[in-house]
Amino acid sequence: MKITIIGAGNMGGALARGFVAGKVFAANDIICCDRCDDTLDALKKDLPGIGVSKDNPKAVQKADIVLFAVKPWILPAAAAEVKDFLDYKRQLIISIGAGVGTAKLAEIFIRQDGSLPELIYLIPNIAVEVGAGVFLYCTANAKAESLALVQKLFSKVGFAKQIEEKQMEAGTALASCGLAYAFRYIRASMEGGVEMGIYPKDAQEIVLATIKGAVQLLQAHGTHPEQEIDKVTTPGGITIKGLNTMEESGFTNAVIKGLKAGK
Repeated sequence: MKITIIGAGNMGGALARGFVAGKVFAANDIICCDRCDDTLDALKKDLPGIGVSKDNPKAVQKADIVLFAVKPWILPAAAAEVKDFLDYKRQLIISIGAGVGTAKLAEIFIRQDGSLPELIYLIPNIAVEVGAGVFLYCTANAKAESLALVQKLFSKVGFAKQIEEKQMEAGTALASCGLAYAFRYIRASMEGGVEMGIYPKDAQEIVLATIKGAVQLLQAHGTHPEQEIDKVTTPGGITIKGLNTMEESGFTNAVIKGLKAGK
């Protein structure tokens, strides 16, 4: 199976690297297209054998999957450039342009004869590069076999889940934007550790290990976070004092407002 990725920037490049590392695709079964020579050179260096191209129409023709990893406002032009070279009966089209839903994708890809390819709207996050991505996807016309293929491929490099299209905006905030929010919490915890006398590198190691442990506890036990909080919150102890101080400063409300602002 072969895939062509149109747009090899941060997200497109992360997908390519993740696919190879996770053995989803061999490097020589991937073609990445981009306008920037430096971007393509970096991919060739990192992934020996990968195909790179600036000729998008030629690059899509032998692919089984064509994945558009371009900015939403670039997608119409990128699609128009290759639309006449796509095989709608054979190829699966995936777009990761945030906010460009299935109805808009149909407008972009429909041909004059009314034909459409199978279309998947997918939101990834950049942790795919290390095999820990989150992928939320929906469709209006893809067949069950294609959906099963998407689930199988992306599950090899993280967590994949089909959701209702009306949930995609919220899912984007949680999974795609959510990485940045998690990083911001990590940074804040590190700064607090430094203020209390721990060296920055040591603080980062401690915070990362702590977060990893928290995630593994929730996954192993299948519990709600509050149940795990109760286990480490002694009445009158330092943990409840810290939690209450965070809430006084608007911690939970700030997180919720940040997520909703990203919709």
